[in-house]
Amino acid sequence: MNVIKEHCCMENQNILNTVKHIHFIGIGGSGMCPIAEILYHRGYHITGSDISESETVQKIRSYQIPVIIGQKAENINGADLIVYTAAVKKDNPELVAALESGIPTLERSEMLGVVTAHYRDSIAVSGTHGKTTTTGMLTQLFIQAGKDPSAIIGGKLPFIGSNGRAGKSDIMICEACEDVDTFLKLSPAISIILNIDADHLEYFGSLENIIKSFHQFANQTSKVLIVNGDDENVKKAIKDIQDVKIITFGLGADNDYSAANIKEEPNVFEDFTLMKQGTPLTDIRLSVPGKHNIMNALAAAATADYFGISGNDIAKGLHDFTGVHRRFERLGTFHDIVVADDFAHHPTELNATLTAAMHMGFKNVWAIFQPHTYSRTFLLLNDFAEALSIPDHVILTEILPVRETNTYNIYAEDLGAKVPGSVCLKTFDEISDYVIERAQPGDLIITLGGGDIYRCANMIVEKYKKAENKVFAGTTM
Repeated sequence: MNVIKEHCCMENQNILNTVKHIHFIGIGGSGMCPIAEILYHRGYHITGSDISESETVQKIRSYQIPVIIGQKAENINGADLIVYTAAVKKDNPELVAALESGIPTLERSEMLGVVTAHYRDSIAVSGTHGKTTTTGMLTQLFIQAGKDPSAIIGGKLPFIGSNGRAGKSDIMICEACEDVDTFLKLSPAISIILNIDADHLEYFGSLENIIKSFHQFANQTSKVLIVNGDDENVKKAIKDIQDVKIITFGLGADNDYSAANIKEEPNVFEDFTLMKQGTPLTDIRLSVPGKHNIMNALAAAATADYFGISGNDIAKGLHDFTGVHRRFERLGTFHDIVVADDFAHHPTELNATLTAAMHMGFKNVWAIFQPHTYSRTFLLLNDFAEALSIPDHVILTEILPVRETNTYNIYAEDLGAKVPGSVCLKTFDEISDYVIERAQPGDLIITLGGGDIYRCANMIVEKYKKAENKVFAGTTM
């Protein structure tokens, strides 16, 4: 066991074995709620606070966990440990009170490492793209197969109506995010590496540094690495990794798990034969589109087979999976116009999602994209332009800063200039009116981005719902 693993294990023992009352600052956050729920079901006294009411807060309260709206120093009274999110500012009164009183504090990603270390079979899903979808696939598949896992998912999984669950088995499934090296807080038993791409360059600086971080993550895995055998960057990341079993998946037939007989027909979701070491294991029909989802499904299938889940159960679980919140999520159909939303915010993700959309038989695809951070837009400008050249129509919003200042002097119009026919609009209201006036029956309207662009999608849906006697050809609503 390496030094990092030993340190992590010692820390785990030191914390969870010596505390009873854990207080969460920002308990309503999507990454906080499942951790709080799991610890509650493991017998800890949980309290929390948040700045506003939400569906997540209500869910937490349904377990009789007290949640205070508004953050004050007295909220932490009696707590043995404080957990906070990266978004909590240093002057937060609860965090300040904890530091002044000597109560131990852990950032959310550190707590995730602590929690997962207490599961014999912790499964960490990593990769630049596809983490949330694959984590959702695995969770649903494992539940349906009777494995009763705990789970922490980056989006809401309709199958469980939540982004996490507390199971009773020794299996934990969670996302392992590479941003600011968060995943290095984990020492999982089983790690999945879906892909490695240039992203978060404002932190990593180079693709080489990203590969180094994934190498360290792989080195912190104790039992099995399940990796994309087609991805050259993944191959570099796992080079010289020893003392763990390595299982590969991919489209190449030389992988341990691969896809054969892939259907190429329009309007047909992904259909293929799951191969295990060159031998057919089962036939799979996905309910989510795109070649990227074949790769996600192969990763999930390889993991499920490792855990002894039958081919029939793998096929059923993957077929029954219909996606997670904000992953090609269909929000409604209005006069044969489909409105959908997707989290894609990197060129590779845009390429995958928009390519899938263009093969689904729509007359026209209207892509509404919100660029996410100045740094990513500037550093990957040409890649974004190439991906956004795929759909029939493109509408761009202003760049979402996400705590950045525009030191790059980059604007949405700079991206728009590289995408022929694109339109740059400033407000969601303008955008929704623009696309509703022009979309025709048989079209797809899809919003894309990692920020609040989903609000634009919801606005489009609401305007369609409120509209009466809609006339589409050359008229406004």
